Amino acid sequence: MARAAGFLYSGGMTPDSHGADSADRHSRVLRRYRRQLPNGVRLLLLLVLFHTTGFAQNTDTSAPPRNELEIARLIFDTNMLSSWGPGRPWWAIDWPEAEQHFTSGVMRYTSIDIAPDSRHIRLGDQALFDFPWLLVQQVGRWQLNSTEKKQLREYLLRGGFMVVDDFHGPQQWAIFTDVLDEVLHEYEIVDIPAGDELLHVLFDLEQRTQIPGRRHLYQSGEGMQVHMPHTPPRWRGIYDANDRLMVAINFNMDMGDAWEHADDPVYPLAMTTLAYRFGINYLIYAMTH
Repeated sequence: MARAAGFLYSGGMTPDSHGADSADRHSRVLRRYRRQLPNGVRLLLLLVLFHTTGFAQNTDTSAPPRNELEIARLIFDTNMLSSWGPGRPWWAIDWPEAEQHFTSGVMRYTSIDIAPDSRHIRLGDQALFDFPWLLVQQVGRWQLNSTEKKQLREYLLRGGFMVVDDFHGPQQWAIFTDVLDEVLHEYEIVDIPAGDELLHVLFDLEQRTQIPGRRHLYQSGEGMQVHMPHTPPRWRGIYDANDRLMVAINFNMDMGDAWEHADDPVYPLAMTTLAYRFGINYLIYAMTH
């Protein structure tokens, strides 16, 4: 069952020259087995799909970006407090469904020439500087070495834009900020003010609704309820000396899940729509600053 309203595109990935139709078939397989199979079998099947089919990492950085905009998704090692991940690495937690749905919406509702999938890249790869927008999920679990921190600093100060998403609570905040305090030690993390250009570059985003993870939704007699383990949601950021936003921080929320589950009738439509609008504002900001 698919949904369509306002900014939400529910049609899935349209076939194109980059093989997005194949990725969409794999996504449909995953959605089907999630509903029908026992947990242990689900995990095993996901591991096989991730390593042997269209879930293989999109890590070829020898070629330049394929389109006017191609999202880069950061590959990182996890710290000692984190396991490998629930069926896929933490850095790829919502991939490929999140990118499939979000880039479909971008292509459908804007004239931006966007690649249908993200490029997966490690810090240390000089190809990073070809990508203006770097998406990093689960930064409460990341671990960067000194060389990686040095390149991340250079990327951000040279004009790169990083969006971090899907991390929650004081422990994960401390892990994230321990890294950023070294990468951008002279810059402060602040709340993004309501009048900031980021929030108005295309969509006016006045409502700061907490965007939930799919696992934090439950059905009650009063309808669908959201129970996030940590509040409040915070839209924070780091600005350079010229007041350009270098890092956009989605804390205590899960924008990636809202993209990933855009075709799930259980996931709240209003929150998916909000996540799409934030995402498009982010990418337009990255391309114009």
